[in-house]
Amino acid sequence: MAWGWNSSGQCDVPAPNVDFVAVAGGSGHSLGLKSDGTIVAWGASGDVPAPNADFVAVAGGVIHSLGIKSDGTIVAWGSNDYGQCDVPAPNADFVAVAGGFYHSLGIRSDGTIVAWGRNNDGQCDVPAPNADFVAVAGGREHSLGIRSSNTPVETAFYATLVPEDHAVLLRWSLPSCFGGVGLRIYRALSEDGPYNCITPEPLPDAVLGSYVDETAWPGGTFWYELRAVLPFGEEILATDIRASLAVPGTLTFGIRYVMPNPATTHASIGYSLPEVWRSARLSVHDVAGRLVRRLDPATGAQGLLSVDWDGKGSSGKRVASGVYFVRLEVDGAIATQRMVLLR
Repeated sequence: MAWGWNSSGQCDVPAPNVDFVAVAGGSGHSLGLKSDGTIVAWGASGDVPAPNADFVAVAGGVIHSLGIKSDGTIVAWGSNDYGQCDVPAPNADFVAVAGGFYHSLGIRSDGTIVAWGRNNDGQCDVPAPNADFVAVAGGREHSLGIRSSNTPVETAFYATLVPEDHAVLLRWSLPSCFGGVGLRIYRALSEDGPYNCITPEPLPDAVLGSYVDETAWPGGTFWYELRAVLPFGEEILATDIRASLAVPGTLTFGIRYVMPNPATTHASIGYSLPEVWRSARLSVHDVAGRLVRRLDPATGAQGLLSVDWDGKGSSGKRVASGVYFVRLEVDGAIATQRMVLLR
């Protein structure tokens, strides 16, 4: 809901008024972050720059707006009279953002604050030591920050749905960084496990962070753990909280993609298998229907899967350029997709 002064329609929330996970207000405009990572802006606001996707945080200045993308970069738009939309380089590793009157602020994953824009009263001069910040805010001609040593943030780890993609958006806040290699996310199909790592490359060790699990599937219930990777490879739970989410819908079998297509040397084949099946075969055939290569899934595999085809036949030799068909057969039902191989 929005209420109060409505001279520019800043209180008229656009339809559909659903799936918001964060909001911010400017002088005559309002912003809302949806669970799918898009930002909705209304009132006297400029259009959100394309691509309007992958946002994890939003903030409003008096006549400008800011958002953090999932890769840690800040996007800023609107009035730029004092450079409040010119994010200083390097534009990376931001975990929080705030807008003032004609200035902007961001917290990096290392706990430092970056401030830019109008600085007539020193609102962009962060006092020393510029470290250990976990929250930031902008006023008219002043700025504020909270350090972790004085006011710990509340620990949180939760999951929300990205409806269009049947993906799961995970967000977390931690009292402090662990000073390790990074964070990993583990997933299970029940609270008791087993939990398998879905982020082999560690995520940034940040007090505020997010991750989209694009390998979740309709009809599944997923449990997640957030673990910190320490310098010598040991892993510990970053929080005792386990996030969980049931993704609506029903997973059916099918071929999701073949890419690149045309391919030159390798092609990635994405496909889906239901929770229960008796027999499943994945194979590549030539235009005459002759079997070129079997790429069968492992026994008991389910969900969204992928396999790499190296352009070789069953003999281990590279096959010729031409048109091929990927064929998925599950319990007698068949799906096919055409692909082209170019040498």
